Amino acid sequence: MLNYLWGFMIIIGIVYAAFTGNLPAVTNAALDSSKEAVALCITMLGVMSLWVGLMRIAENCGIISGAARTLNPFLRFMFPAIPKGHKANEYISTNIIANVFGLGWAATPAGLKAMEEMGELNQHSKIASKDMCTFLILNVSSFQLIPVNMIAYD
Repeated sequence: MLNYLWGFMIIIGIVYAAFTGNLPAVTNAALDSSKEAVALCITMLGVMSLWVGLMRIAENCGIISGAARTLNPFLRFMFPAIPKGHKANEYISTNIIANVFGLGWAATPAGLKAMEEMGELNQHSKIASKDMCTFLILNVSSFQLIPVNMIAYD
């Protein structure tokens, strides 16, 4: 439905520009916006590569597992149905750590794997468990100490 709405607004804008004689301005704006989008993607790719690489180094050095042990009491409180030592706890820890440092891109794969593991615990039910809903809300809130996105936009 939203795709239709956006498509309708774009078509109306182009038709209106054609009738008012501003079609060249629309074309120039589209080209300028595409240049800015490509520049932003290149910038974000660099930032993402840096932070995802740092997360991998932290994971290989054992920093992530140490942080996961530190987060364990919090995880036990927030996700009581997940058994102790289950793989979902590690993925949730990695996701939380990445989100706290503002690394939403690095958090996404861990979040997806955490949901997959919790789905297995939920016996692949079509209804999300309480832990899955809690994890989703925790991700949506996206608490960050370092807003990497804002730094990259500068």
